Amino acid sequence: MRSPILQSATKYMLPILLLFSFFLLLRGHYYPGGGFVGGLIAAIAFVLHSFANGTEATMKLLKRKPLSLIPIGLALSTISVTFPLLFGMPPMTGLWFEEPIPVIGMIGSALFFDLGVYLVVIGVVLTILFTISLNNLEEKN
Repeated sequence: MRSPILQSATKYMLPILLLFSFFLLLRGHYYPGGGFVGGLIAAIAFVLHSFANGTEATMKLLKRKPLSLIPIGLALSTISVTFPLLFGMPPMTGLWFEEPIPVIGMIGSALFFDLGVYLVVIGVVLTILFTISLNNLEEKN
């Protein structure tokens, strides 16, 4: 059962929730928030779209399987953790660019770590939920 009200609301809520998740991602390397919470909000946005329009439509919207986000996020987080070793510093030492970027602020290794966590969380949550959803559809048919 697809609700036209939910479908209409989802058209507006998806970009707003994704923007909010990106805000939490950027805010998190200074204050509470970050990759995990931002990734959960982004995954919820896509799950809401899936409820309104079906899992197949959401998979088409994503253009890639969510499972492919997990190794990209793990690689990005691993690189950001081990990069300070090249400069003789302990792992997970925060490295920062000299000049802040307008709107985003200071960019450093913490942001790249959070971005990796963000991608992993989106990939894991959507892979689990879409697998369950698609299995339920197959059982009903």
